[in-house]
Amino acid sequence: MNLVFIATSLDGFIAKDDRSIDWLTQYPNQKNENYGYDEFVNRIDAVVMGRITFETVLTFNEWPYSKHVFVLSTKLKKPPTQLDEKVTVLNCTPKEVIIEAKERNYKTLYIDGGKTIQNFLKDDLIDEMIITRIPIILGSGIPLFSNIEKSMEYEHKETKVFSNGFVKSHYLRIRHEE
Repeated sequence: MNLVFIATSLDGFIAKDDRSIDWLTQYPNQKNENYGYDEFVNRIDAVVMGRITFETVLTFNEWPYSKHVFVLSTKLKKPPTQLDEKVTVLNCTPKEVIIEAKERNYKTLYIDGGKTIQNFLKDDLIDEMIITRIPIILGSGIPLFSNIEKSMEYEHKETKVFSNGFVKSHYLRIRHEE
């Protein structure tokens, strides 16, 4: 099972053109809300992200993941030494990373990062999406979605509105018998 948990601007961008995500933290969070992230992380076995997302995460004050992380990259060959036990770098397709993860007993994967999510969607490998809309229009940036050759149906499971204007919607992939 492959899941997405991500925030976007109202106009569908996950980062600014310069890849910054500072706009995500400019809103008040009076209740120290984590928007369901802890509950979500308890459901997953590992994280899959691309190199650019990984490089962004490396700028955080501390390593945010308690689960193993797979980084998809053609340029990066190995993680920083301090993350050797926590990160595996792979140069492979979405289908191949799923096989690798299953061989390590990781069945439920958190797919993160723009290109990585787009590539998993192109291969129809996203089973569930939790998308939080932030009440800002960026005007340009890195989009969550790109052109996909076929349409995919998702069932709306629930939507929650937070006091700061964030709107989190949960969708499940509908698969028709072929």
